[in-house]
Amino acid sequence: MSRTILITGASSGFGLIVATKLHESGYNVIGTSRNPSKMQVPFKMLALDIADDNSINSFSKELFKHISQLDVLINNAGFYLSGLAEETTIAQGKQQFDTNFWGTIKLTNELLPYFRKQKFGKIITVGSIMGLLNFPNAAYYGASKHALEGYFKSLRFELKEFNINVAMVEPMGFKTNILHSSVVAEKKINDYDSYRSKTNAFAKDLFENAPEPTPVINTILKLVEDKNPKFSNPVGKGAKVFLAIQHFAYNTFENSIIKNINKFK
Repeated sequence: MSRTILITGASSGFGLIVATKLHESGYNVIGTSRNPSKMQVPFKMLALDIADDNSINSFSKELFKHISQLDVLINNAGFYLSGLAEETTIAQGKQQFDTNFWGTIKLTNELLPYFRKQKFGKIITVGSIMGLLNFPNAAYYGASKHALEGYFKSLRFELKEFNINVAMVEPMGFKTNILHSSVVAEKKINDYDSYRSKTNAFAKDLFENAPEPTPVINTILKLVEDKNPKFSNPVGKGAKVFLAIQHFAYNTFENSIIKNINKFK
């Protein structure tokens, strides 16, 4: 019997590519989207809004009408909130956490009883390199990804006795639709006009010249197959170097970011 894999946020980006690849490899794939009826994909799609408690509750009931066991959960749904910290409203910050952090946690918790009952499973969460370090113009996004790292580190210990593996994937910048579907800070503070312009240009250049997401897809596919996956899996050119420099030579890391931002006018 083919293994069943649930992938949230499977309507675009990493989620759509991974879901399609896994389906082509013979897995029983179930993807989620807020509007699955608008999607034409080769795998099954169910409606889910991870920022809505009622949607999560009804989703879990619907899910197990279609499957008898769940082998892998891939937490991928989320969005990117860009903007300088002071220009981002608290309401926007809460919305970022309601989706990226609380939504991911609530869905995971909804499914944990099923994993514990069957005494096996795997939970793979797509975080970000910004959950291990961060850049300007993404304070709340980075904070939500840092929070996921902390939560799942703890959960990994707690689920070992149930033969449930927990892993994170932390991609660098890759070519997806993340910037085009992002939410932008609502406030504008004149003192930041020059810096905002430079950081926006820096972010645009970073994403427009980003590589194709093949390494991220391959990492997720490998984690699905790995019997004993490691917790942290940074992906992308220079990811491990960035992390090492941040830990052992923070001033060098910081000055490098500042230098790159100041290239833009």
